[in-house]
Amino acid sequence: MTEHFQHVVRGSGPGLLLAHGGGGSVEGNFGPILDDLARTHTVVGPDYPGSGATPRGDRPLDLDEVADELVAIAVGAGLERFAILGYSLGTAVAVRATTRHPDRVTGLVLTSGFARLDNRIRLAVDVWAALLDGDRELLAKFLTLMAAGGRHLESLTPEQLDAAVAGLAAFIPAGSPEQVGLVSQVDTRAELAAIAVPALVIATTLDGLASPALSRELADGIPGAQLVEIEAGHNIGGEAPGEWLAAIQKFLGGL
Repeated sequence: MTEHFQHVVRGSGPGLLLAHGGGGSVEGNFGPILDDLARTHTVVGPDYPGSGATPRGDRPLDLDEVADELVAIAVGAGLERFAILGYSLGTAVAVRATTRHPDRVTGLVLTSGFARLDNRIRLAVDVWAALLDGDRELLAKFLTLMAAGGRHLESLTPEQLDAAVAGLAAFIPAGSPEQVGLVSQVDTRAELAAIAVPALVIATTLDGLASPALSRELADGIPGAQLVEIEAGHNIGGEAPGEWLAAIQKFLGGL
């Protein structure tokens, strides 16, 4: 790609490449578990254009190019082979990286993911893209409504809810239009059967954006994949980081 993805390298041990979600970042999506992952692995976390410290690009994102760039960054950081932890859009990036670079990838963890858009995601992406041109607080309210599990959402006081919305409004990455555009193009269904590495699919059962049924489709499509269900919304890192981390560590420990 013409853009160079900024990235973090943390820890030591077997390689673990992170692929974050659309409109997210490495810190935003993996921050609550990053320190723990780095205790056992060399973690490489690239930010897509317009997220984190990576400058926004001047053209649409392409899934092949994003996947290739992430693999190149991992190799450049000294990892010859590595597992990939993908979240949301990052699950499609992880799948594509695996099918394009099968000699590099040792295992997959796919969280809150999808191999295709269902009507819920399609509608959400359309609204998300339209709101990017307008009121950021309104966009943050929409994303909070979609991403938060009902149990977590109703546990917040009005003041906490206002603070969460304000924090999200301030976080929205500059590269969101291109990243949301990439979400709208995802279809990796034809690739799943070719994946020959161990895979763990983590479904977020209270997810209002990427339904658990889409995670089940991923698990059904990948030969031998394990499926774990965690009671959380799309924002699993904010709602159930301990359960998420435990599932990831158990799987990676068996590779």
